[in-house]
Amino acid sequence: METGSPDGTGTAGTADAGGEPVWTGLPRGLLRMRRLLLVVWLGLLTVAAAVVPGVLAGPAWAALALLPLALLLWGWVLLERNWRSWRYAERADDLLISRGVLWREETVVPYGRMQLVEVTSGPVERHFGLASVQLHTAAAATDATVPGLDPAEAERLRDRLTELGEARSAGL
Repeated sequence: METGSPDGTGTAGTADAGGEPVWTGLPRGLLRMRRLLLVVWLGLLTVAAAVVPGVLAGPAWAALALLPLALLLWGWVLLERNWRSWRYAERADDLLISRGVLWREETVVPYGRMQLVEVTSGPVERHFGLASVQLHTAAAATDATVPGLDPAEAERLRDRLTELGEARSAGL
């Protein structure tokens, strides 16, 4: 069960009264960023697919531009489905990360196994006011990322995970 506001963001928490984790969705800014990148790249490809064949082989060949245009429309819908599938939940002993549309994937990262938690933000993410939290564990297979968070939420999550990781690993 996903909780949160209609824009896909939720409130962080550990569990509701029934013991189910409280899921937090990703901010809508991540969807906007990914859609903009899709429009830029496939928009340029659409223009190139129309102009180059149209000039070199005749106007009828400009219809090749319909393929990247169709990919752009299909990608527009798929990006939203993918964005809605991402969510995370903080539980008492671990962090759950769930994602995927056709193949659902749920990653469980125990706090005591975390070795490094970092916040990253590339130039495009910074432009959209987003950051990602990367979790590194001893086993590379359990490394995880929560993309597209508000920078304040990313820092809060990093600090909380670091605090919980230090507390859990002290007993090892």
